[in-house]
Amino acid sequence: MQKKLTITVSQEVYDGLYRELGPRKISRFIEHVVRPYVLPHELGEAYAAMAADEAREAEALEWAEGLMGDVADDPR
Repeated sequence: MQKKLTITVSQEVYDGLYRELGPRKISRFIEHVVRPYVLPHELGEAYAAMAADEAREAEALEWAEGLMGDVADDPR
């Protein structure tokens, strides 16, 4: 059974979710991200599944490495 949930995010976050995921996929993405935090007995299984997904790991690595340029531009 699914339940409807209303959440508030900044326009910037919403635009990013819409741009990256497209319409009608945001809820599924949020559930996928949140599930391991609210169902702790599945946490180990969830991390193992994510680590086994080579395409996802490659995408995560590319994203993380892309942040290095952002940090280099930080005026601090």
